[in-house]
Amino acid sequence: MGLHFSKEEFSSRKSKVLKSMKEQNIDALLMFRQESMYWLTGYDTFGFVFFQTLILDQKGNVLLLTRAPDLRQAQNTSNIEDIRIWVDKDGSNPTNDLKIILDELNLKGKKLGIEYEAYGLTGRNALKLNKSLENYCSIEDQSELITKLRVVKSKEEIVYVRKAAELADKALDEAWKHAKAGVSESKILAEMNRIIFEGGGDYPANEFIIGSGDNALLCRYQAEKKILQTTDQLSIEWAGTYRHYHSAMFRTMPIGKADSKHHKMHDACIEALKNCENKLKPGNNVGEVFDVHAKTFDDLGYNKSRMNACGYSLGNTFSPNWMDWPMLYTGNPYIIEPGNIFFMHMILMDSENQLAMNLGETYLVTDNGNERLGKQKLDLVIL
Repeated sequence: MGLHFSKEEFSSRKSKVLKSMKEQNIDALLMFRQESMYWLTGYDTFGFVFFQTLILDQKGNVLLLTRAPDLRQAQNTSNIEDIRIWVDKDGSNPTNDLKIILDELNLKGKKLGIEYEAYGLTGRNALKLNKSLENYCSIEDQSELITKLRVVKSKEEIVYVRKAAELADKALDEAWKHAKAGVSESKILAEMNRIIFEGGGDYPANEFIIGSGDNALLCRYQAEKKILQTTDQLSIEWAGTYRHYHSAMFRTMPIGKADSKHHKMHDACIEALKNCENKLKPGNNVGEVFDVHAKTFDDLGYNKSRMNACGYSLGNTFSPNWMDWPMLYTGNPYIIEPGNIFFMHMILMDSENQLAMNLGETYLVTDNGNERLGKQKLDLVIL
């Protein structure tokens, strides 16, 4: 088995989940989040786009219900021993196969927790699941039970995050090397991804964001690939990824020369990031981190240009995005703990002048503060 963590690590994780289930009075947990399955067992697949669930009951039994293409996937990547297959055919309903397993585990009439907040559990499949379990057992949403355990990273996980950060740094070197007038955004993406894969990295859980000119103001990937102009601006958000663990970065790079407003916006991003660093400490809540971000930008006159969130947790995430729980927005009560990993992005989009400025870094929360995992300079680099 190609397990990425020690047996002791997996045993500790399972014990934590069982303890949390007991506290919530849950007899079994039906996992639909691929992140939960990977974290708990090592199971590594994109097969979650179809109906599949990992079942854990209070006795410690672990069973996977999936499709035939993922049988060997589970055998080769996880410690799951009991793997059940539902058969593809016209009109098939895998929730019927699930009921058979629940009967075997004597879960009729018991209380089940379900991860509804999962990209793999589509609305249609959720409706089928609910109908199947109607009058069979009691169910409740437990989407965040494992997510809240995953948010504090172990020593073994932090090793992977640090490796991801090294790959992200190397990708930035490639961006600085290749981003110049006359070069396609495609070439820059190709070189950044090349260095990550050559370093043993993985596909990220979502596409890198890249855009020049007016597209530099976008916060999402889009398909257009421009050629950099003599005077231009290039925004890139990317992540180094190692064994599904992410370390993200964000930069805007003026091409040829920087507008005077670029310099002022970058100075504001630096100030906001430093203020957020000072607030990202154990005992504070993540809402406070956003609030200091917002106040910094608002005081400098950038209220209309800033976002309503300034980051989020990072960890072992799967497509379609690398954003994890919790997000940094106002009022979020989550209390920061040592072992948290947060990506903090300072984003300014000046639509009136069609100018962008972005600065983002990933941090490990320590006992007394935090450590910036990326080692690259924060200066405004004009290419």
